[in-house]
Amino acid sequence: MPATPLVQPPATTAPRPRSAAPRRLMTAAAAAFIATAATPVTLAHAAPSATVSPTTVAPGGRVALNIAGCGTRVARVTSTAFSEVRLAPGNLETTNLFGSATVFNNAVPGTHRVLFECGGPGGERVTVSLQVTPGAARGGTGGSVGSVSPTEIAVGGTLAAGALIAGVWVVRRRNA
Repeated sequence: MPATPLVQPPATTAPRPRSAAPRRLMTAAAAAFIATAATPVTLAHAAPSATVSPTTVAPGGRVALNIAGCGTRVARVTSTAFSEVRLAPGNLETTNLFGSATVFNNAVPGTHRVLFECGGPGGERVTVSLQVTPGAARGGTGGSVGSVSPTEIAVGGTLAAGALIAGVWVVRRRNA
């Protein structure tokens, strides 16, 4: 009696022809991904926004200038309150451009138009307002200290004198 094999050999079938549908699907998905990835970059440069800080300043004061979303590495700022300023990126990103300006000492009190131009003259424009108040800018401490009353001067002098007396007492005590 002939021996029967325990395992049947696999049936041979002809290979199926490959369909082009998966390749087309992959190409369409890659194209959609690239279009989606590029969309935020395009929208980020669609509408630049600018700020002047502070928005109210006295003649002689400094203001910080910022514009975001230009899509360029330079911007120009002009106003009747200060000289022309060129803005540059604060880092390698070109989305934020920074600069500062000093308001003219003889600037007319009132509202002044501040014009930001992406890339210079003829570029995208954004206009903001700057309020110049009457009076001069405070020097020295930058206007952070107001007037000092006689009581505050007396208290400060008493504290300074007490500290001096305590220091002399400690030094003489140590030497004795």
